[in-house]
Amino acid sequence: MKKLIILLLIVTSCNSPQISKKNIEHINSDEHLTNDYPFSEATIVNDIIYVSGQIGSSSNGEVVSGGIEAETLQALQNIETILKRIGGSKSDIFKCTCMLKDINDWPSMSKTYKSFFDDLKLPSRSAFAGSGLALGALVEIECLAIRN
Repeated sequence: MKKLIILLLIVTSCNSPQISKKNIEHINSDEHLTNDYPFSEATIVNDIIYVSGQIGSSSNGEVVSGGIEAETLQALQNIETILKRIGGSKSDIFKCTCMLKDINDWPSMSKTYKSFFDDLKLPSRSAFAGSGLALGALVEIECLAIRN
């Protein structure tokens, strides 16, 4: 029996798809590369787009003013910009993770988040509070999307 289990494990592992570095596509704007950030804006593996966490920073790199709702909207717009650059849209998003500086901002963040997706089906989502978001941001959002 033990030999049969080992044989099954070997056979199963031989048939598993392997992800090599060739299958990972790194997405970065010229601006992102110029700023020498220690991460890619997004990566694509097997047609899944992994968008790195975005804060509510404008094109000048500073966090927008206006509080949690303004920052949430800007972070989501930054995600949408990345997706559009590679031929996608917000309708391709199927999962988001929202990191808040203060969990008490959850209702306001959720209101803006929900309105951003209009009448689209909302992606699945996790949200939690933590400390130390980049540039003192109130929210950071990362997403997964499907490449069509």
